[in-house]
Amino acid sequence: MQCQFDHIVLNIEDDAKMLAFYSQVLMLEPERIDEYFAGDVPFPSVRLNPVTVIDLFPKALWEGGQQKGQANLNHFCLTLDKDDWQALLERLEANSVPIEEGPVIRWGAQGSGTSFYFRDPEANLIEARYYDRSAGSS
Repeated sequence: MQCQFDHIVLNIEDDAKMLAFYSQVLMLEPERIDEYFAGDVPFPSVRLNPVTVIDLFPKALWEGGQQKGQANLNHFCLTLDKDDWQALLERLEANSVPIEEGPVIRWGAQGSGTSFYFRDPEANLIEARYYDRSAGSS
């Protein structure tokens, strides 16, 4: 079976801080922001690529009657080209976001690549990676 990753859902507590981080620091395109703040949709999203988004579930969706989910997400990984990867590293440093590990070589869905790890404002661990195709890493 082959499939594509459609979305991941992050439970959030501070929507403004999380939206600012994902749209301004990571530079992901925000979606449904105006509709969310107007109360027309239950959550906003940020787009990774044409077919994948991260949904940001505010506390109202997971607090009380709805489950928050299991505490078993270790991290998620974003793949970028080398220039965008370097620019992200620089933006994180400029925004005082600590790099927890890396750059290191790690295996992933496309072979071995270079990555580093950091956390968003609500402590979700994120890996950012690029694959050096010229080095035959796959």
